[in-house]
Amino acid sequence: MLNAIPLNIPNILTLIRIILIPCFATAAAYKRFDLAFFIFLFAALTDKLDGMIARMSGKSPDIGSFLDPLADKFMLITAFIVFLTLHIIPVWLAIVVLSRDIIVILGWGLLSVSGGAVRIEPTRTGKLAIAAQFTLLTAVLLKINYGYITEAVIQAMVWIAAGLTAASGLQYVQRGLKIASERKDRG
Repeated sequence: MLNAIPLNIPNILTLIRIILIPCFATAAAYKRFDLAFFIFLFAALTDKLDGMIARMSGKSPDIGSFLDPLADKFMLITAFIVFLTLHIIPVWLAIVVLSRDIIVILGWGLLSVSGGAVRIEPTRTGKLAIAAQFTLLTAVLLKINYGYITEAVIQAMVWIAAGLTAASGLQYVQRGLKIASERKDRG
């Protein structure tokens, strides 16, 4: 598989993020939240750095444009599952986040099977939801490790992340239904 991935700096940084996911999960599962925080922070920094380098280089999109958001998704899903099992985040929030991702993936799969490849372009709300999820998880790790964040702030961030996640999920469903309707009308 690695032979198929062009090894430029952005792709190497994305691969490092993917490799860090089980490291993060292991550290958090063993309640080494200090280590989990630094792994999570390093992964977030490499995400920003690989995007910046890719934009500056002006290269045409490659496998990295697919792997980059996938790495983000896997990190988020892993963090939400680990934090759920450790009772750090509410069950309902994990259900909202994971359900949205499952619905988007299933919808994409159904559209692809029923009428050819579909490119899922992120919505602005979707990008805000991902940012809110990353911010929430970072704040939770800061609270656990250093106590800098109050519970009231965490609760507000939970509701913001949940609201944006649900809204973006509805947008993706709406987009999927529109694509399916257009295909039906054409075909």
